[in-house]
Amino acid sequence: MKPGGAAEVRVKALDSWAVMAWLRDEPAAQRIDDLWSDAAAGKLRLIISAINVGEIFYLAARWRSRADAELILRQLHEMPLDIRPAVNALVWEAARLKAQHRISFADAFAVATAVREGAPLVTGDPEMKGLADKGVVTLDWIRN
Repeated sequence: MKPGGAAEVRVKALDSWAVMAWLRDEPAAQRIDDLWSDAAAGKLRLIISAINVGEIFYLAARWRSRADAELILRQLHEMPLDIRPAVNALVWEAARLKAQHRISFADAFAVATAVREGAPLVTGDPEMKGLADKGVVTLDWIRN
């Protein structure tokens, strides 16, 4: 508990896989909807790396169109989501993760952001399972 009796708000980190599953209304989308609701109600704080938001943008542009990607980007800025900048220390940590593990560079930013915040990473990306098995990151697995 925080001083004054208020409970500390949990933090969860999102990766691109989770947000894209939500945008595409895949089976994991309901879990993300629940997280948005909890974050809007102040029960949870959601974070994501700006690098992963960039990845979501280019994936959405390829999947739909550049105009749709711009709309999605604006929508994400309006969501209860704290977009974390890629400060130098985070870049170096992501680079270390990429050098040590078989993951994409964008995934390395998602992991580095989660680890830095001591937050579980919300994902269903199979590449992340190996990192959790090695104790690198804690996952909130949303894939069936």
